[in-house]
Amino acid sequence: MRVGVYTVKAGGRWKLCLSLCPELDRLWWSGCFLGGQTHMPAERMVMLSESLPLGWAVKLWEHVGSHSAMEKWTARSWHACMKAVLNPELREEEIAGGMLIGDWFKEVAEVPGFTDLQDGEGRAGRMHLTGENAGTPVYLDNLSRAADLLVSMLSGRSLLQNEVEALLEEQAADAVQQWMAAAQLAYLQGRLTLGAAVASGLGSRTEGWAGARLGVVRTALRLPQLLRRGAARRRADMRCLRCGSAPTGRTPCAACGLACCAYCEACLALGRSRACALLIRSAASPAVRAAAAGASPTVAARRWGLSAAQAGAAGAALGFLAARGKRAAGRGPERFLLWAVTGAGKTEITFPLLDAVLSAGGRALVATPRRDVVLELAPRLARAFPAAAQAVLYGGSPGRWIPGQLTIATTHQLLRFYQAFDLVIIDELDAFPYHNDPMLAFAAGQACKRDGVFILLSATPPRKLQRQASFGRLPHARVPVRFHGHPLPVPKHLAMNPVHLCIRRGSLPGGLLQALRRSLARGAQIFLFAARIAHIEPVLVLLRQVFPEVCIEGTSSQDPFRSAKVVAFREREIRILVTTTILERGVTVPRSDVYILDADSGLFDEASLVQMAGRAGRSKEDPAGTVMFLSPQWTRSQRKAIAQIRNMNTIARRQGYLKGEGHQ
Repeated sequence: MRVGVYTVKAGGRWKLCLSLCPELDRLWWSGCFLGGQTHMPAERMVMLSESLPLGWAVKLWEHVGSHSAMEKWTARSWHACMKAVLNPELREEEIAGGMLIGDWFKEVAEVPGFTDLQDGEGRAGRMHLTGENAGTPVYLDNLSRAADLLVSMLSGRSLLQNEVEALLEEQAADAVQQWMAAAQLAYLQGRLTLGAAVASGLGSRTEGWAGARLGVVRTALRLPQLLRRGAARRRADMRCLRCGSAPTGRTPCAACGLACCAYCEACLALGRSRACALLIRSAASPAVRAAAAGASPTVAARRWGLSAAQAGAAGAALGFLAARGKRAAGRGPERFLLWAVTGAGKTEITFPLLDAVLSAGGRALVATPRRDVVLELAPRLARAFPAAAQAVLYGGSPGRWIPGQLTIATTHQLLRFYQAFDLVIIDELDAFPYHNDPMLAFAAGQACKRDGVFILLSATPPRKLQRQASFGRLPHARVPVRFHGHPLPVPKHLAMNPVHLCIRRGSLPGGLLQALRRSLARGAQIFLFAARIAHIEPVLVLLRQVFPEVCIEGTSSQDPFRSAKVVAFREREIRILVTTTILERGVTVPRSDVYILDADSGLFDEASLVQMAGRAGRSKEDPAGTVMFLSPQWTRSQRKAIAQIRNMNTIARRQGYLKGEGHQ
């Protein structure tokens, strides 16, 4: 899209502004009583362009500051300023065969007669929109209410123009026609920020879109030389301000008229992010301060029914949350790691933290990589916090625009938030797709307030975080024992040929079959993990030949009936489930044993082995379970997985958390 760009002198300083509705800006700077507030009228207003590509307008905003010399600038001086800042873009357009310089920069115009726009009481009655809704009358008394509504609906959000329009169509259809004028009024009031979805990234600093100006204005004569050196460098720093990715290309664009409009493909599934796409964000607000009261492990245990290990970790995290104001110094959100073994009850440990923030009037987010976990968490959190308005977000979720004090979302949904939450809890931070995805990490960072807190949850945190915790660089708490107080089952190794050889020979080894018979005899549900989807069906055939009376099924990420099979497995209709790592997390079956075929496969790292092993022994009625690593050889990943499990048991024993160890 194209927008207006102008500069005003108010209070002795010059300021460059963007405009979606230039007529409204003229009224505002004339001192008219708009938006229920008075403000300092402008002494001068110079319209630089009423139709400039949005990305170019944002770059001018980023680079042009205030200097006393501007008082004497002529139209030629302003032209020189604009050309100096946009020199790389102009050259690129010229090479691509786009419009010439003279076509972009029309005559700069001084805007005269501000007082002529007012009525006798300093009010403006109505105006007509320009641009897409040209000629539409807007009554300014109603515009203030529309701006209030828009600010409320966009609170903590980061949305493209089409997303704002979709939000309004669903929640406030009457406001759609004049929403750009309402957005412009909120922008002038400092309650919303306007920017390009793909830009240099300067606007994403702590100060928001009103960040520090980097172009130091001297004189019209020296200006081009001063700005040109930095402008070319910053041209290469463009990125998508929604997902943090570098733009992947530049194409002709009908919306802005450029022959080289930058775009991002990384977050294309959420809508096209371009250099001319309007990105609207609510102004940032400070995080709430949760009281230190209730940080006692005893209080946490009594209030939420936590075990001693859970309460101790919750108390440490609460103390960190309450004390963060003493540490934070504009460095961004503080981080705290909750390193809890599989089955420790990580969700329950977060209840005291959520309660502290919600009770203080703040907003909290629980983010997880997978939709099924979101659907599982939502009712549990609703029961724990019935008074908090809840938003549940995932791809295709209904009510995606409903605001919530407590939000449960998949990590991809965080791309639509900006400094919205006082507390962000990232569950399963080591899991796909969040793990090793810079886009999702960027989105999570954007969603938390600058002085907010991140709580990172994991049973198998990445090595980098483990080292930071070990060396005291990352505040953390360990929960080395499950909620029932019994040790983690330690995997045993059984030597067997690779699965593909067993399939080729048409038989499974006797040692595996004997172990499976023992598990079936004791009434266990059996997870049989395979390294490859292609192995599932042949293994099913071999197992059904040996156990014709047992219900055996297979599933994977490609199975459309996976959810139904998991339910049947939980209800004991299926006794053996052959699967991939798609079920290494989030599935709890009370009495279960785990067998991992080809445990030496390079597809199974330490974390995945620990997670798969964690499916066994999760209930207090059957805390031991059986875990078998089946492979022709030991690998480093297998040894490290067993070492991690043993280490957690040792810590739990040392801290007095274990109830019984007879099965060890």
